[in-house]
Amino acid sequence: MLDKIKELKAEIEAAQLENKEKLEAFRLRFISRKSIIGDLMGEIRNVAAEQRKDVGQGLNMLKNLATGKFKEAAEELDNLNNNINEAQPDLTLPDVPNQLGTIHPISQTRDKIVSIFQRIGFNVADGPEIEDDWHNFTALNFPPNHPAREMQDTFFISKNPDKVLRTHTSNVQIRMMENQEPPFRSIMPGRVFRNEAISARAHCIFHQIEGLYVNENVSFQDLKNTLYYFAKEMFGSNTKIRLRPSYFPFTEPSAEMDIYWGLKTEADRKITKGTGWLEILGCGMVDPNVLANCNIDPEKYTGFAFGMGIERITMLKHKIEDIRLFFENDVRFLRQFSTIG
Repeated sequence: MLDKIKELKAEIEAAQLENKEKLEAFRLRFISRKSIIGDLMGEIRNVAAEQRKDVGQGLNMLKNLATGKFKEAAEELDNLNNNINEAQPDLTLPDVPNQLGTIHPISQTRDKIVSIFQRIGFNVADGPEIEDDWHNFTALNFPPNHPAREMQDTFFISKNPDKVLRTHTSNVQIRMMENQEPPFRSIMPGRVFRNEAISARAHCIFHQIEGLYVNENVSFQDLKNTLYYFAKEMFGSNTKIRLRPSYFPFTEPSAEMDIYWGLKTEADRKITKGTGWLEILGCGMVDPNVLANCNIDPEKYTGFAFGMGIERITMLKHKIEDIRLFFENDVRFLRQFSTIG
């Protein structure tokens, strides 16, 4: 057995592996499961006891020698082929046209909404996604027992119970009112987080655009005219809107705005639950307590605020029925979007 090991060692060292065919033959003979080395290892039990240690060490040496030589030869062949391909491109191959990507539909909708409000004097503000309790809840007039403060509705940062992933971009409004003097008129686009089960209609991550206007003598009529302008620019000049009373901790009075979607098709009836109307945003006059929390005199200043979900607007514009499509990055889905009209 020891003589056989010496013969195989010499054969391995002398092997010339200059092409893939010889490399594969070498692998089958010395490395594969049914290789000659494997067969010899199976015969160790038949070797005399006093020689088993030497035979075992010799076979392990053969295995390591063959494996090392195989890997080295394989790398050399790969490098050689790469250099050949780089130096000599195949000019017979057909031309591959440049494939440009498209802007994500969420980004398209956000940019369109931003441009609509910029045309009437709103600037863009931004703020942190990890927020403290004051800016995310307390300053916005959320009572201590409000459901949004519970673990099942909000993502809390475990190491600091005062830190949360923001549940709305209203935190940017608070920071603006704390650090600036009225008047100001801004919109706040951004990513927000809610502790919700992911489904076709809901996601734990989504995008909002909120708006804030604070000045002297701001009225609910100003809010209505602003949102009516937005609706016509976004959904068409013949768009009808309605405002329904609602409740939000940070606005008083509060309302939800619907647009008339129509009942032309069965899909329209389904999505509007047979009414023809679709809710697209919440709004209201800034609660005086919120102004006072930010050291703004509620006797002198008033303001309005609104907020909408970008995913919802995009789903309505393109009749998309599953919100999860926005986050899966399937190019077959994304290539359908060029611009939003």
